[in-house]
Amino acid sequence: MGKVNLTLGSLFDVSGGFPLAGLLAGITPLWASEIEPFPIRVTTKRLPFVKHLGDISLVDGAEAAPVDIVTFGSPCTDMSVAGKRAGLDGKQSCLFYQAIRIIKEMRCATDGKYPRFIVWENVPGAFSSNKGKDFRAVLEAVCSVKGGEVPVPMPPRGEMGKHGEYRGRRVFPCVARPRCPILGSPPA
Repeated sequence: MGKVNLTLGSLFDVSGGFPLAGLLAGITPLWASEIEPFPIRVTTKRLPFVKHLGDISLVDGAEAAPVDIVTFGSPCTDMSVAGKRAGLDGKQSCLFYQAIRIIKEMRCATDGKYPRFIVWENVPGAFSSNKGKDFRAVLEAVCSVKGGEVPVPMPPRGEMGKHGEYRGRRVFPCVARPRCPILGSPPA
């Protein structure tokens, strides 16, 4: 298998953490979306080749350069245990859905080829926000990117703590399309 050059786009970029990590791993960051002036100055200086797309609500995923990986750490303000816990319906955390919109637009414009991977980052409070319903909504939204609905099970009531945190076993679903050039073919 030959070397595969992966590309990356970063939404809610802040100071370029995902693009820098990608660069260190041999992944080429192509673009980023951020609105805060100081973080944009940081990434412009340290990663001058990364195109800045600006406000996420104005980004058109069909117009952005297609990338293999879209990373996004959507605002945690409304899901953090340190906040008022408005959840995904909150003024900031609802921007998560803008990232999903952009990803769907890119997939539509590339006939489902890009992005191939999605990486979402957030605070641990995302698991318990709205008694776990917000995390379920995140999983459903991410699963819907491919098209259609994917049922997402919730843990049994007895395994949820009084603040909605999950006390049982953890599940880490990993999905790659068959014959993925990076991960290889699935076992026979």
